[in-house]
Amino acid sequence: QEIIDAKRAELGLDQPFLIQYGRWLGGMLTGDMGESYMTGKPVFPTFLSKLPATLLLTALSIILTILVSIPFGILAAVTHDKIPDLILRFFSFIGNALPNFVAMLLMRLLSIKLQLLPVISDGVTLKSAWMPALTLAVSMSAKYMRQVRAAVLEEWNKDYVQGARARGVRSRVILWKNIMKSSMLTIITLLALSIGNLLGGTAIIESIFMWDGVGKLAVDAITMRDYPI
Repeated sequence: QEIIDAKRAELGLDQPFLIQYGRWLGGMLTGDMGESYMTGKPVFPTFLSKLPATLLLTALSIILTILVSIPFGILAAVTHDKIPDLILRFFSFIGNALPNFVAMLLMRLLSIKLQLLPVISDGVTLKSAWMPALTLAVSMSAKYMRQVRAAVLEEWNKDYVQGARARGVRSRVILWKNIMKSSMLTIITLLALSIGNLLGGTAIIESIFMWDGVGKLAVDAITMRDYPI
């Protein structure tokens, strides 16, 4: 009992709840988030040590999303209601509907069958980042392809575009010089919002692939009841 009481006093658990909360909040405001129950190390430096891995995964996912969603979104808009548009919209619906277990399908295909990429992370390396980044990019690309398509179509139907076409300006020139300039603000805004979602929402993917980032740190802390982390 003496050891229990000493540990409670050390952790501040012998104080009233409001005092505990006030101390914690004061520490948060000054960068002191306490110490891990498991390792005894300060929480904030531990968090910072895992952040580069999550930032790398986020950046790679965003790059893959841009490379897929913008060209295919433009193609879907240009071929509005034609066969390429219908095919791309079908796959976008499938991509949106896929839950996180698409990670298992990619593991089986790319790692076990084709042996192109490691099954789980062997460190914070670019090669190990491809699988989790691909998994995140699948659903994001499907969603943003539809957003790009909608943004381009909205501009395509405006009066200035119809006027330019009536004057004989080629559709390709109108698309790249006018429509894309006007649409990029919407596209960039959506991608910027996704960065925040990725930073906070990669926990499941990082845990599946054993990617040593902030998400995995949070899941491990919950499992071990490491409440400061």
